[in-house]
Amino acid sequence: METEKKVEYIELIYDLIFVYIIGRNNQLLHVMENGFIDPGSFLTYVLASLIILQIWYYTTLFINRFGENDKRMHIAIFVNMYLLYFMARGIRVNWQKEFYSFSGAWLLILLNIALQYFIQLKKTEKAKPWECEQIRISLRTILIQAGIIAVSFPIFSVTGIPVSPLAVVFGILAVIAGSRVRILVPVDFPHLTERVMLYVVFTFGEMIIAITDYFEGGWNLSTVYFSLCAFLIVAGLLSSYGVLYNSLIDRNTVTNGTAYMMLHVFLILSLNFITAALEFMRKETVSDLPKNLFLISFFALYFIMTYLIMRFNKEEYRRNRKGSLLFFVGMGTFILIMILCYRTPAVSIAVTVVYIWAVFVSLALLSRHGHAKKQAAL
Repeated sequence: METEKKVEYIELIYDLIFVYIIGRNNQLLHVMENGFIDPGSFLTYVLASLIILQIWYYTTLFINRFGENDKRMHIAIFVNMYLLYFMARGIRVNWQKEFYSFSGAWLLILLNIALQYFIQLKKTEKAKPWECEQIRISLRTILIQAGIIAVSFPIFSVTGIPVSPLAVVFGILAVIAGSRVRILVPVDFPHLTERVMLYVVFTFGEMIIAITDYFEGGWNLSTVYFSLCAFLIVAGLLSSYGVLYNSLIDRNTVTNGTAYMMLHVFLILSLNFITAALEFMRKETVSDLPKNLFLISFFALYFIMTYLIMRFNKEEYRRNRKGSLLFFVGMGTFILIMILCYRTPAVSIAVTVVYIWAVFVSLALLSRHGHAKKQAAL
């Protein structure tokens, strides 16, 4: 009988640097142009965040399937952690000055991950040949990405055009295209869900820090009202994900992990945008319209990702047509009210609190109903 794979201490330390980098580079979202977020800075943030999260995705799945918590794994992780600092330094408004540093570190990280896959391939060829095809696909994908980045150096030098972001686009498409083959080596799903949950919790930690601005101003009605609403928003989001993770997700699912990880990549990205949106709400330099559009868009993205993740629920907690209809009607109502009330922050933040806790209550009721259904069937 195989022992349950545990999330190791070194994995948690590794995850922290990804949270740090993305949180640190929220500064790109605070570059304003006539009260709106600068489009160039926004695009830079999105691409850089996807690149960082893709590195986390590759490493997490490799450790989940093949990691042995040995010296080789530790060395590979520490090498990547060191290189990630150079990537963090390169994510800025004037990113052109750091193009070679950022892309060079990215290239070396991918080559490090590719080396781990190559070593694993040699170990697996005789012991577990059925795993080789999946390893070769992952290795080939990472090496092609590394090749795109390597080619981007002379192109940028001559033209000033950065083609390296095509590597992350290729990686996403390749992962989706090869997802069926990856079922040959299913993930350790309990380990994966725990690892992802911990990253989500770390991301919520950034949000908890971000809302401290709401407590500035002393004990007056406005400060208490907005700080309480901000706190309830974070608490409601945390509680909703807690119900999903603790009660609804089926830890015995047999899966290649691709869909679960990809959905969480965008869920984590949406949480970072929500963090920035909550900060915007306190800034007079940001116009009301972009503030609210930003908030609405990424709350919607977060809850859509949550809804899609529910495909991994236990059978008694699976989505049904009625529940899906209520979900989208509720989201549509929330968006409509927020659009109508975007000039009145006191109302829009209250609506947000009500909607988030309504989602939590619906998930809690689903959990209770599913448990009762299961007990009745026994």
